[in-house]
Amino acid sequence: MASALHVLENQLPIPVPVPGVKLGLANIISLLAILMLGWRDAVYVAIARVFLGSLFGGSLLGPAFVMSMGGALASIFIMVHICNNYQGVFSLAGVSLIGAAVHNITQVSLAAVLVHSVGLLWYVPYLLIFAVPTGLFTGLAADYCFAKAPTKYGVKN
Repeated sequence: MASALHVLENQLPIPVPVPGVKLGLANIISLLAILMLGWRDAVYVAIARVFLGSLFGGSLLGPAFVMSMGGALASIFIMVHICNNYQGVFSLAGVSLIGAAVHNITQVSLAAVLVHSVGLLWYVPYLLIFAVPTGLFTGLAADYCFAKAPTKYGVKN
């Protein structure tokens, strides 16, 4: 599901004048994996999503792949850390927002390393402006889906 959302999202036109802005729909599945399956499986989901999405998108093992994988892993690890250590402090939307911000910071940092230019870091604040609404949206969507999950995961229908 995460790979399908990843590929679908790459086909959607985003009416924003900032290149690289995405909704982060695959993050909904990553959040659900953290909550329902645990951190290891969430990492597997993230890795599989990036591999398959890059394969279908034609960027496997290229710079976009490196940036995508780095952002996905960094955001998964920070979201797992927050879910495990700050449960009750942050809502799922808050966890998602932080994950979106970490994803963007990691991607731009990796891009700066790949092209040997710290000048790319000026781009981070612009991406963070969009990380807020997209992170909130994906977090709220994941929260809705989690609330509808079977009782096996500790949730009443």
